[in-house]
Amino acid sequence: MDENTQPKDAAVAPSVDLSAALTQMAGLVLSRETVDTALGLVTTLAAATLAGNLGAGVTVVDEHGRRSRAASNRAVEVADALQYELNEGPCLTAARTRALVRIDDTLDDERWPQWNEKAGELGVRSVLSAPLVAAGESIGAMKVYSERPRKYGPHDEHVLRLLAEQAAILLANSQSLRESRRLSRQLTDALSSRDAVARATGVLLAEGAGSVEEAFATLATAARRAGRSVEEVARAVVDVVVARNVDSRSA
Repeated sequence: MDENTQPKDAAVAPSVDLSAALTQMAGLVLSRETVDTALGLVTTLAAATLAGNLGAGVTVVDEHGRRSRAASNRAVEVADALQYELNEGPCLTAARTRALVRIDDTLDDERWPQWNEKAGELGVRSVLSAPLVAAGESIGAMKVYSERPRKYGPHDEHVLRLLAEQAAILLANSQSLRESRRLSRQLTDALSSRDAVARATGVLLAEGAGSVEEAFATLATAARRAGRSVEEVARAVVDVVVARNVDSRSA
């Protein structure tokens, strides 16, 4: 028997129980954590659940094309970066095709010649990558790398698929939460800015400005001369009037 080929009865037991890993991911969905936290958890669980790995990694691409990545170690980080640099590799293919991809040995796999060669130089011999699919859309891929050829088999594929299904739900929820928080902050900032300008305009009208347009033009001119935003000048105007009223009451 090839010393690099692992018989079925010699499979190393996973260091983390699969059901426990899935439960932990589901728990994080309920706690609505951030994308970065979720990426870290998913990567750690993937590396621990499938024992005997060189490492694990997860890549998520949002609707704007921005990538969020996590890797369990430097080797995985470099192997992933090479895929993006060369625009080829098992993980990119898994994400694009929404199908699980397995490499039994990078030294004789012919599908991604450039990446396989460089990955082999890093010590990566076998790869298993599963797409992250949520609501019918591919949002990325999770993968495990091994220094041993022919490391992964049907059982490992089944485990990674289960992990990927739960991870996709978790990461999609985290993305949605982050996006909703971003939009909420933008809306809050816009309303705050509008209110500040409205208050300052009212102050200037009370001080003798002929119209709303004239009051706003005064703010805009002052902002341009000071090299500041209209909102900043508006807040300063209101602060001056409030301070003046306080002083007059205490006099």
